[in-house]
Amino acid sequence: MNKNLASIEQEVTILIEKLTRLKQEIGKVIIGQENTIEQLLITFLAGGHALLEGVPGLAKTLMIKTLAQAIDLNFKRIQFTPDLMPSDIIGTEILEEDHGTGKKFFKFNRGPIFANIILADEINRTPPKTQAALLEAMQEFAVTYSNKTYQLDRPFFILATQNPIEQSGTFILPEAQQDRFLLYIKIGYPSETEETSILKKTTGTKNEILSKVISGEDIIRLQQLVREVPISDHLISYVSKLVRETRPETTTHNHIKEWVSWGAGPRAGQAMILTAKAKALINGRLAVTLEDLKQVAKPVLRHRIIVNFRGESEGITSDKVTDQLISSIEI
Repeated sequence: MNKNLASIEQEVTILIEKLTRLKQEIGKVIIGQENTIEQLLITFLAGGHALLEGVPGLAKTLMIKTLAQAIDLNFKRIQFTPDLMPSDIIGTEILEEDHGTGKKFFKFNRGPIFANIILADEINRTPPKTQAALLEAMQEFAVTYSNKTYQLDRPFFILATQNPIEQSGTFILPEAQQDRFLLYIKIGYPSETEETSILKKTTGTKNEILSKVISGEDIIRLQQLVREVPISDHLISYVSKLVRETRPETTTHNHIKEWVSWGAGPRAGQAMILTAKAKALINGRLAVTLEDLKQVAKPVLRHRIIVNFRGESEGITSDKVTDQLISSIEI
């Protein structure tokens, strides 16, 4: 038994070392943004998908492409535009002919969704019908065409980006679809030191060559290990209480009743626990702490707490609601 435990600990140590090397490879290209990169890795290891929002020029697309280049997996980029159709994502049937028999038949030509890492670039620029084409893939890890279901390869990770400005010609993601994303990550401007380093590094002739430092099998094993990370019952109770306090129907906070139209559902609690487990593992710990839960609370709840008109008029955001609840709820 002890020998088996030692073998597992050695495996975990090796995988965590590979994660550290993965961060280092990404750092060759992406300067700063350590918190954003960690949240992307947390989402991946927790087996979910991420929605990344930031103004133009903050290297959202480059960050995701760099992540994909350092992992030995198939990567596809889908540029979402107003004329993009569901078949452009899923694929379509084409008519082919058997040259031996002369018979014609339909063959399913797979779309870019059949990859391990998908960059859904500017997802809010395509109509809801096309956005919805991602729903089954995100939840079921499969797509259906002509009543036939096609399984997607694992691991499967969708990283969607959206621009918070230039709302003309965009289609807001419905709340139900936003809920499919495990984390809603907001990326901000770099610090002055980081911006100086970016300008210096990106205006010369040197191009960084990235190495693939982790495999798909490693990612799948890490996703399994994430679920095995223990969390105490009192921390699970804390998550349950925090999520229930976001709902006007069950909250004990009067300001939540005044500011919030809809609170988070049970999926938010699941997301908080899984991402806290992933965060602990990434940082080399085999147990979830209260601080882990607090640090993932905002990206978990950001798109699951719907502030009403009164709250918006008073400058209230879902992040502010989360901050107030964290400061008031005792474990």
